[in-house]
Amino acid sequence: MRYGLRSSQKVALVAVFGALHTVLFLPEGPWRSFVIYLTPIEGIVLGPNIGFAAALLGSATARLVKPSVWWMFGIVAEPTGALAAGFLAKGKWKETTLIYSVMLGAYFAHPYGRLLPLWTILDLIAALILTYPVSKIGRNLWNNSRKELFVAALVMIAFVSTALDSMTRVFILVPMNGYQLFNFNYETLAYGWFIPGAIGSYIEDALVCIVTLAAGVPLLMSLKRALKLKKPMS
Repeated sequence: MRYGLRSSQKVALVAVFGALHTVLFLPEGPWRSFVIYLTPIEGIVLGPNIGFAAALLGSATARLVKPSVWWMFGIVAEPTGALAAGFLAKGKWKETTLIYSVMLGAYFAHPYGRLLPLWTILDLIAALILTYPVSKIGRNLWNNSRKELFVAALVMIAFVSTALDSMTRVFILVPMNGYQLFNFNYETLAYGWFIPGAIGSYIEDALVCIVTLAAGVPLLMSLKRALKLKKPMS
């Protein structure tokens, strides 16, 4: 199943993980929603192509079932996070670095990006810097390395991919002028939304790392054994 997947198998994987993505979005999580803990696993197991498709299907379906005024953020951001996890799990860094660089460049090119406090996006800058080394340790997910190397690779991929999810939301909100959809002026954007959201983003980073360490490690190890995985599925 892991090599030369037939079209029917790909569709089945997208449907299964997409459904799980939808289900985990519906209940309120300890911070945003439980789906943030699944997205890195989606990308790592399914790979960038199938993982992106599954996350896109799941995030779109979830917003249809549970509508939100912020729907456009998650529908784009969650699949992008899964995409990054898939690339990093394959040892590829250029694609993720390009996405980060374009979004960060657009952010700082925007007048509000230069006005908003730098500390609010330090995790996003750190994730960009870590993309290359994380892609190199990502091979420890598949090469029967010591458990501590496996754990380090999984947690770091989860952090970088979650940060790219956040970066995508920032990109939509600021460089793409998403704030105008809600009639935010700078003060409302900065003090009512962006700065509180940045604090929440740091909490989210920590929660993702903790949950990945506690639950993601045994889950991925079980999936590797059950599916006989030696690399992402796409």
